Amino acid sequence: MSIYQELVNKLQTHTVDNFKSWLYVVARNYCLMQLRKEKRTVIVEFQPEFMQSEDFSHLDDVLEKEKEFQKLGKCIGALNEEQKNIIQLFYLEGKCYNEIVSLTGLEWNRIRSLVQNGRRNLKICMDKHE
Repeated sequence: MSIYQELVNKLQTHTVDNFKSWLYVVARNYCLMQLRKEKRTVIVEFQPEFMQSEDFSHLDDVLEKEKEFQKLGKCIGALNEEQKNIIQLFYLEGKCYNEIVSLTGLEWNRIRSLVQNGRRNLKICMDKHE
């Protein structure tokens, strides 16, 4: 079927004097190209150790992240109220400093200071609970 499709394409661009010999050459060249293409194809043997097994060690990462989130939640809870509110607005709700200023009425520099101090206190708390 593929040879017929190639014949249709080639007949539109070539002038053929002797159709039988031209058809033979086109078919032969097509078959040779298919054989060459198969040589370039790499065949890899099935190796069962690459398949997923009953070992669910990939779930360990999920459990570890869950523990980190729980620890982060506890550390956020340990912050003073002002830092906790600003950290939640900035990191968890994705608010920028200007939005937090309009929501809280605090000065921009105070917000920046609370974010930096809150982040530092969270890092200290997380390191302490390792």
